[in-house]
Amino acid sequence: MKDETAISAAIRPILKRLNSFSSDISASAVMSRDGRSLATAIGEGVDSERLGAMCATLLSLGEKASHELKRGNLKMVLIHGEDGYVVLLRIAEKAVLTVVSLPSAHLGMMLIEAKKTVADIIALKVL
Repeated sequence: MKDETAISAAIRPILKRLNSFSSDISASAVMSRDGRSLATAIGEGVDSERLGAMCATLLSLGEKASHELKRGNLKMVLIHGEDGYVVLLRIAEKAVLTVVSLPSAHLGMMLIEAKKTVADIIALKVL
């Protein structure tokens, strides 16, 4: 992978744009598949290292479940809790986009914007 400082500098504006799409989006991040934080746009109270570790675990479990249940390659992990959503979307084979939102978020619109964000990140060709 390329220089992580350059990767962060390239991706962070895209994450900020995603967060500005809705006041219900409280954090977004791009993590490597092993849980390293590559770029973040997160508020206070969110530990990026811990978020990365959790995302790597969720991605791994989701992939195993998808294959074991013969659902094909994993595209997304969605968590719906009482206090909001956590969405993980694969960015090709190398990384994952994580979006954290409040329960009032319009899930469909958030997913559309998250998918656009993934496409924009892939177009950068920095991963």
